[in-house]
Amino acid sequence: MSASIIERVSDDGDRRQREDQRKDQWMNSFVDDNDQTVMELSDHSSMFIPDDQTFFRAAVSLKNQVVEMTWKDKGKTESQEINPTIYTGLMGTAFTCFRSFQATACHLDLLLSADIVRACATVAHSSRNVTFLSGRGGVYALGAVIMNYMGDHLSRDRFLDMFIEVAQEKALPVGPEEGGFGMSYNLLCGRAGFLYAALFIKSHLGEEAVSNDLLMPVVDAILAGGRAGASDNPSCPLMYRWHGTRFFGAAHGLAGILHVLLHFPLLEDDAEDVKNTLRYVMSKRFPKSGNYPSSDGNGRDNLVQWSHGATSMAITLCKASQVFPGEREFRDGAIEAGEVVWKSGLVKKVGLDDGVSGNAYAFLSLYKLTGEAVYMERSKAFASFLYHKGSKLVNAKHSGETDHAYSLFLGLGGVACFFFDLLQPENSKFPGYEL
Repeated sequence: MSASIIERVSDDGDRRQREDQRKDQWMNSFVDDNDQTVMELSDHSSMFIPDDQTFFRAAVSLKNQVVEMTWKDKGKTESQEINPTIYTGLMGTAFTCFRSFQATACHLDLLLSADIVRACATVAHSSRNVTFLSGRGGVYALGAVIMNYMGDHLSRDRFLDMFIEVAQEKALPVGPEEGGFGMSYNLLCGRAGFLYAALFIKSHLGEEAVSNDLLMPVVDAILAGGRAGASDNPSCPLMYRWHGTRFFGAAHGLAGILHVLLHFPLLEDDAEDVKNTLRYVMSKRFPKSGNYPSSDGNGRDNLVQWSHGATSMAITLCKASQVFPGEREFRDGAIEAGEVVWKSGLVKKVGLDDGVSGNAYAFLSLYKLTGEAVYMERSKAFASFLYHKGSKLVNAKHSGETDHAYSLFLGLGGVACFFFDLLQPENSKFPGYEL
């Protein structure tokens, strides 16, 4: 992998090289090698931002690198163990190729994604996880959508049938009063993650593709589980634990669970519980920074990322503002969380989960909510940082972990998707989170 993404996509001679060196020097001025974050970008940073065509070429180049490193001469080897997850596995490459197809209409990308899905489907059945990001639910959901775009309706229906089998998993709708069968509730590996997979199918294939008769009992179970988890805290209507910890973030906590619930028709009492739970989390912000703790009662203010901190709350509050337009506090809360991301979101990782590309999606969500140009400027400022420094950061963080370096959520696959979304911000969607 090259020292920087820019070396992959530009070849304009000495003048461009000197310009790039000046840009690198400018970006270096923000890096604090002894800290998890980097310093605040100047509001004048837009003068250093590449144009849209350059971001487009970078996105395509990154997608090609992801395919080369995770699929070609690797995924096709039958003897190699396949990680079939969207989060860090080969299905993340399929998602990246599919996102490239959506942006470029390149049929080869669609063919690639279909080939990868078929390979992953051969091993997905052994997974006990039913979620979009980490389980067979994601293989079948993305598989059905890709095969539909391929015009292969027979394969589409086969993937849909397999997903419906997952939807009939007995543990999914079982509430805490019935034991719950030990299934968690969160987005990464629990019931909310299954519901997201169903919503993903419905967003591409239509509402009738997966009946709400199968899904609403799962919604009810999540609400019941949250009420049981909050029984010792009258200030918070819904609470969930992951390995004993009450997380607030997207992957294992309230932000991710509530974000999914906001996509369903909720009864009035249920909607009030969701709103009041959001208010509870908002009340836990650190007074000085405005950031969110990673979990209830955690006093460490050191994480600004999608999985922990302000980023996922910014995106979830954007959704809450759309669902509850009369509740101004959610819109204000989203904007305030976005300010935290702007001040502290240039971290030393690149991925969607805990890196700069995930943080930048907060600005795209705010742009869709408000229409204000400042959020596009900020998303492009973060994109510029990734453009110049992304590969260097990956090399530093993932030596010996090649597959994760190119994965969707921990590596360059997520950067490619962000660059594609940057060019169509009104249609941007955080992979595995927004719809």
